[in-house]
Amino acid sequence: MKTVTPKADQITQEWFVVDATDKVLGRISTEIARILRGKHKPYFTPHLDTGDYVVVINAEKVRLTGNKELSKSYQRYSGYPGGLREIPFARMQQEKPEEIIIHAVKGMLPKNALGRQIMQKLKVYAGPEHPHMAQKPQTLSI
Repeated sequence: MKTVTPKADQITQEWFVVDATDKVLGRISTEIARILRGKHKPYFTPHLDTGDYVVVINAEKVRLTGNKELSKSYQRYSGYPGGLREIPFARMQQEKPEEIIIHAVKGMLPKNALGRQIMQKLKVYAGPEHPHMAQKPQTLSI
């Protein structure tokens, strides 16, 4: 038996819509990463982009479990002394709720060119509206 690698014309990419209202961040992020990577398809290949597009709506309504809403923070470092910046989860949810889901999903994907290519297929919106209705996305229940 030979291992079959799908050709570019054999890979079909669909569009899915995920509503993040009252969903736990980690649980929804793992499912989004799985769909983006293409692991739900029978012809999944680790070195190819076989995944689908995912549109996440209502990112501002995602929640965390336990006491993490008070203790979780996001860090970035400029590279200079004293350049460490910490943003608490509550402030990040008010100012940039899309970045919460993007950050969580990005950490679950490969850290290489394929991971960056896969991340371009993730579209996150804070509210219930999105401009991708022309692609006729299917609703994905998580």
